[in-house]
Amino acid sequence: MSIAINIEELQNELRPVGVTLVAVSKTKPIEDIQEVYNAGQRIFGENMVQELVDKYEKLPNDIQWHLIGHLQTNKVKYIAPFISMIESVDSLKVLKEINKHAVKHDRVIDCLLQIFIADEDTKFGLDHVELIELLESEEFGQLNNIRIRGLMGIASNTDNERVIKEEFYELKMLFDGIKVSYFRKVDTFDTLSMGMSSDYKVAIEQGSNMIRLGSTVFGKRVIKHFKAK
Repeated sequence: MSIAINIEELQNELRPVGVTLVAVSKTKPIEDIQEVYNAGQRIFGENMVQELVDKYEKLPNDIQWHLIGHLQTNKVKYIAPFISMIESVDSLKVLKEINKHAVKHDRVIDCLLQIFIADEDTKFGLDHVELIELLESEEFGQLNNIRIRGLMGIASNTDNERVIKEEFYELKMLFDGIKVSYFRKVDTFDTLSMGMSSDYKVAIEQGSNMIRLGSTVFGKRVIKHFKAK
């Protein structure tokens, strides 16, 4: 099945339910990303800063780039001039660094707070207590060049759909609670990013309105991997 058909079928599935597609282009060569772009997709997600910057420089400038991987503070400066959304903010320290560089570029950068929901030590994210502490901290209230758009989470890597469903359900309940408690009058707190190729249908059932898909978009064929210079 071609990439163009993949995009068309996904958009026909997602548009009626108000779900935004982030095409995960990590490791994919420029040619494949351009093909997805030509099929009408404009939002792409990368998890490595160096690779993201290189692709940004080579691909159309109307692409909305999302960083979906773990972000180190010393890498923020490279993406601050152009990034559309950072989905993987997992500490106040990172938020402060994003805000600092957003100020330098006279921008307000959209961010999602990544929440730890999986039963795996390898995943990043804030737990519920850390999230509340961050939102109630005096320092957070002084960050005027970041905009918290919502929450992001990655479910456990398991074939047990019940486990995945419960993790997504809990994240949706947390999102609703945070919205009421801290962003009740903020219309832009509107994004719940959860669901990947293996579990996005469950995520949508549980309330996700942004999904991050790689193989479902690009296919599982063998490709030449992208190499950043």
